[in-house]
Amino acid sequence: MALLMALLMAGVTGCAATGDPAGRVTPTRAAPQLQYAVAVRTFVVDPGSARPLPVTLWYPAQGSRVADGRFPVVLYSHGLASLPELHSGLTARWAAAGFVVAAPAYPHTRRGAARFSRADVRHQPADGWRVIRHLVQLDRRAGDPLAGHLDVQRMAAAGHSAGGFTTAGMFTSGHPVSLRAGIVIAGGGMAGSFAGPPAPMLFVHGTADSVVPLNVGRAAYHRTPGPAWFLSLLGQGHGEYLVPGRPGFAQVLGVTTDFLRWTLYGDPEAARRLPTHALLSNITSFESRPTR
Repeated sequence: MALLMALLMAGVTGCAATGDPAGRVTPTRAAPQLQYAVAVRTFVVDPGSARPLPVTLWYPAQGSRVADGRFPVVLYSHGLASLPELHSGLTARWAAAGFVVAAPAYPHTRRGAARFSRADVRHQPADGWRVIRHLVQLDRRAGDPLAGHLDVQRMAAAGHSAGGFTTAGMFTSGHPVSLRAGIVIAGGGMAGSFAGPPAPMLFVHGTADSVVPLNVGRAAYHRTPGPAWFLSLLGQGHGEYLVPGRPGFAQVLGVTTDFLRWTLYGDPEAARRLPTHALLSNITSFESRPTR
């Protein structure tokens, strides 16, 4: 399940909302439309613990420093036998659009893990929250270049394959409302997921996925209590649509970026663009389900 990288999706044939999608989103301002330069930083969360977490961080840059402003945060989780850098086609483009993207390398599911274990995925939502707590501290750390630039009240979680299950597992009962949205790519739900405060969720799935079958993603989509969207990549498998230049990649990139612009910046125009960016005849289909 190692994965390639890359970005958003969508192509729309199906039902599409005409107004702003409903959900726990407070309109605030238009999201940045410029493309930032992107810088990369790495660090380790809890280096002396039993579960140290190397993290790769992509962020908007201006020259040799962080760009001016406070940027919403996206936690990105890789799949089995993968690594954060293998998803840079996606994560770097999100950062260029005005987001800070943090991607941990999970201790027992990353490529090259000394003790690889599929079963360890169940521990990864807690790992994700450790990364988030570290970012909250980093934003307050005097002298750190990122201090004051991380909008930790506006966060999303996203991930591919096992990382998609990890993402779902972060939306449990009582999760902080600062976790405002989720993107599950070729994944599904976990025990206890989708039980917390309703949050907009975007699902992306290949209809011919033989690793995580389509019906697994569809079942998770129908379980979510908040508004949800489902982007199908017609006839595609477990993630080829995440590779820049492959069919459907431009749609995935456009939809996911505008989903983040809407849910984290509160940009209503981005919400209205979702169906348009998802539409690509014979390549994608797109549907929505309102809050239950």
